[in-house]
This record gives sequence, structure tokens and C-alpha cells, in this order.
Amino acid sequence: MQKTGLSTLTRCGVLAAALVLSGCSSTPNDVTAQWGPERIYKEAKDEINLGAWSKAIGYLEKLEGRAAGSVLAQQAQLDKAYAQFRNGEKPQAIATLDRFIRLHPTSPALDYAMYLKGLVNFNDNLGLLSFLIRQDLSERDQKAAKDSFEAFRELTVRFPDSKYTPDARQRMTYIVNSLAAYEVHVARYYASRNAHVAAINRAQQAITDFQGTPALEEALAVLVHSYHALGMTSLRDDARRVLQKNFPQSVYLRPGSDPIVSARGPWWKLW
Repeated sequence: MQKTGLSTLTRCGVLAAALVLSGCSSTPNDVTAQWGPERIYKEAKDEINLGAWSKAIGYLEKLEGRAAGSVLAQQAQLDKAYAQFRNGEKPQAIATLDRFIRLHPTSPALDYAMYLKGLVNFNDNLGLLSFLIRQDLSERDQKAAKDSFEAFRELTVRFPDSKYTPDARQRMTYIVNSLAAYEVHVARYYASRNAHVAAINRAQQAITDFQGTPALEEALAVLVHSYHALGMTSLRDDARRVLQKNFPQSVYLRPGSDPIVSARGPWWKLW
């Protein structure tokens, strides 16, 4: 009986070892195991050129580990952030860029990292399509737009002579104008639902925060409309005088014009 038991144990041990070996043999081979850093980077760039973002990210992550501390590893971080951005992985791209900026404050590519960080959020910031489908603007989150502006602002302050700075400044202007328009759209949204106190507050906020932007014309018109609706004739007339002084050719000064009534309907409503 004892001999039989040992034989059984031996067979079990052999079987267990076979299962372990079988499991090891099913592990995918790392095709980059014998590659040098330059070869990995070349393959990653080839995948980027083909738009194979996920594969490129995989190669670049391997390169970061194998070439840690080198200039090539820094370049891999930047390329990975770009690939993540193009692959729709925006939070991951921002995290990669924040890490690069923190770890490499003297890198000659720091201006590019800041510029790319602004682009990641800029691409997602104001959602121009939402203006076409008339999304309820009171439910829009403008955090991405503001984050994009801050990244571009930091770039222009720290690197005024960077080749990326002129474009960053143009994008900052666009963001400010769009944020102002957003505030006024929200004000008009409230006014259209007879929430005139809220409309006045948002319109006044736009006027205070976004001086000199095109949206101020409509902000003043919303004030005129909402003050009139509330029977606050003195404030209505004051707002109208400011509108007339700053925008003498405004369509909202024409008899019978109204910023709420004249607002366009949904894009699909053609009549």
C-alpha cells in the first residue's frame, strides 16, 4: 500500500509540473526581447505613421523601461502622449504629459509638452457639434476649455519665443471668445425659460469676465430683455444705452428685435 501511495504522489507531481510548463509555454513571446532601443523606437514610429496608435503605445512603453534616463526615453514619453491623444485616451495623455513636465523641467522639448497638453484639451473643449444640435448649454462642462487655456497661457509666459507660441495665442483667443459665447448662451437659455434673474446674473458675469469679446453684444441684449420682462425699466434703459454706445449697428437695436425670439432653432429645422 505504501509503495502504491508513493507512486500516486509521483504521478501527481509529474502532472503538476507538466501543467506548469504548459502554462509557461502559452505565454506570448515578447518580440522585442532581442531588440535594442533604437529598433523599438523605429517600430513605434512606423506604427504611429500607420495610425496604429495602440501598438505604438505598447512599443513606447517598453522603450521607456529599457532606455530609462536617456533622451530616447524622454522622446518616447512625448510620442506616447501624442499616440494616446490620437487614440482617444485623453486622460492618459494628460497624465503622461504631466509626468514629463514634472520629471524633465529643463528639457528642450518642454515647450512642446505644454503645447501638446493644451491641444489635448482644446480638441475636446467647446464641442462645436453641440452648437449644431443645440445641446442644452446649461449642462455643458467647460473645464477642458479652461484647462486648455491654462496650458497655452503657461507656454506663452514661459516660452514667449517658442515656435508653438503664436499658434497657442490664437487658440487662447478662440477659447476666450467661445467661453464668453457659452456664458451668453446659458444666459439666453435661462431667459427663454423665464428664469430672468438667473439670465441677468449669467449675462453680467459674461460682461465682467470677458471684456472685448464679440459675445458681449448679445449679453447686453439679454440684459435688456430680462430687465424688461421683470418690469425693471430703469435698468433696462441703462443696458440699452450701453448696447447702443458699444454696438451702434447691433441688430438688437432694431424695433421689435429680441435676442430670445430671434435665436435660431435646431439645425434640422429648416423652416
